[in-house]
Amino acid sequence: MSLLRPNIAAMKGYVPGYQPPDIASWIKLNTNENPYPPSPAVREAILAELGSDGASLRTYPSASSQALRETAAELYGFDPSWIIMANGSDEVLNNLIRACAAQGQEVGYVHPSYSYYSTLAEIQGAVVCTYGLSDEFRIEAFPEYYHGKVFFLTTPNSPLGFAFPNDYIEELAKNCGGILVVDEAYADFAETNALDLVRNYDNVVVTRTLSKSYSLAGMRLGLAIARPEIISALDKIRDHYNLDRLAQAACVAALKDQAYFMDCCHRIRETREWFSKELRSAGYEVNPSQGNFVFAVSPDRNGRRVYDGLYSRKILVRHFTDPLLSHGLRITIGTRSEMETTLSAIREIS
Repeated sequence: MSLLRPNIAAMKGYVPGYQPPDIASWIKLNTNENPYPPSPAVREAILAELGSDGASLRTYPSASSQALRETAAELYGFDPSWIIMANGSDEVLNNLIRACAAQGQEVGYVHPSYSYYSTLAEIQGAVVCTYGLSDEFRIEAFPEYYHGKVFFLTTPNSPLGFAFPNDYIEELAKNCGGILVVDEAYADFAETNALDLVRNYDNVVVTRTLSKSYSLAGMRLGLAIARPEIISALDKIRDHYNLDRLAQAACVAALKDQAYFMDCCHRIRETREWFSKELRSAGYEVNPSQGNFVFAVSPDRNGRRVYDGLYSRKILVRHFTDPLLSHGLRITIGTRSEMETTLSAIREIS
């Protein structure tokens, strides 16, 4: 007799993007990491927190991450009671399912988008329901009124890059009986965001990450913005010391250095537009992107062939086996130099 729950024994785990052991020898464009280092203030804050002898690590960090909540609240224009900090936005996504969807209840999301939603729902024993996209990037066959407990909307969408307009998201919020989670992992690279909808609708939760735009993927920092009653529920089920001392120090420093943050985002957006234009001139189809990546399709629509060609040149991009995506590649936007090298390689391969 198995000691495991049947759904856990049967499920497939999420497979993250490949992290090569000799990472410094690659141009790594497969996991949407920021090509620039974090703000210099981050390093200073970590060293200050660590101190000369590391004695601060003897004691537990702030359980509530209150300084982080206050810093994020000031930045986004909310009361701190509307903010929760997390060990990456994945922790918030997981805890929203745990808080809202019991075993056998429905969790929905758009496909293609972030496939980890399905893994998290399966762990909980929830029923997963996916909805496709039309050619105009609208959700197909979405019910007049959605009765599921949680619906995840990734905007800007990964891997395709487009963003849903706010009036469309607002209509979804009106038609959702449960929580509408607007996953804005890439919103800092986009033209708009859905923060105002949190103020106007009880069921809207916006999640953010510091992994992409703040260059802190290695620190595992995220947050959610929602009504205080939702934040209070999430506080009940999170790990009581979910963010370590160094991560907390790094987060406050990064959020406060908005000049550095905005400069990085500007450079990535500028490189994204240049790279997209050059790819199109090489015969590629490229979705207009609002993220720090593009989804590109070669003239022969053979994503695996181009992936292999880039891989042999130690350029790592993301190829998906999903039939809806296998014809293309998701390519993270690196530095201008990295993208020039990648473009030259793509022209050689093509």
